[in-house]
Amino acid sequence: MVQQPVLATDRLLLRPYTLEDARAVQRLCGDYAVSATTLLPYPYPDGLAEVWIASLNESTERGAAAAFAVTLARDGALIGGARLRIEGDHARGELGFWIAKSCWDRGYATEAARAVIGYGFSALGLHRVYAMHFSRNPASGRVMAKCGMVHEGLLRGHIKKWGVYEDVDIWAILSEQAGLTGPHVSLVPSGVPV
Repeated sequence: MVQQPVLATDRLLLRPYTLEDARAVQRLCGDYAVSATTLLPYPYPDGLAEVWIASLNESTERGAAAAFAVTLARDGALIGGARLRIEGDHARGELGFWIAKSCWDRGYATEAARAVIGYGFSALGLHRVYAMHFSRNPASGRVMAKCGMVHEGLLRGHIKKWGVYEDVDIWAILSEQAGLTGPHVSLVPSGVPV
């Protein structure tokens, strides 16, 4: 069983999800603007957050994921999520993230993504972290660029969202580039209240 730490940045604490987060996850992910830029469903159905959190925790325990609730350090409010889907045979992880619309344009996505990328390289020993975003959502591409990721290409008609085939941009960073990726991240020892 893999025990996931809490990651602390200047303004955020990234911690494992708990079932107590389900109500906030449903409310925040149920925002049309958040759903429109991600693979999240809209409307966000009752009960899905609980199932999703349980699946993330199970994947984390198996070592197939590292999933973090993104919270504000000052008050613990949940504002988003970030995760790595880990492919151990290839020492790579796929980064995914979302941030509540009310918290857009404050740098939280970049801060959280940098922390998770750093964790993937330093603690999980990954060689490559990659991420994708809808081409019509350049804000996510700017987050990836700020994290030191390199734009690798365009996948035409790669995802079907709400009946429309979407182009997707793919970005990646390799472990040898990781020293360039950003703010100080601390691992908070498990069992320490945050």
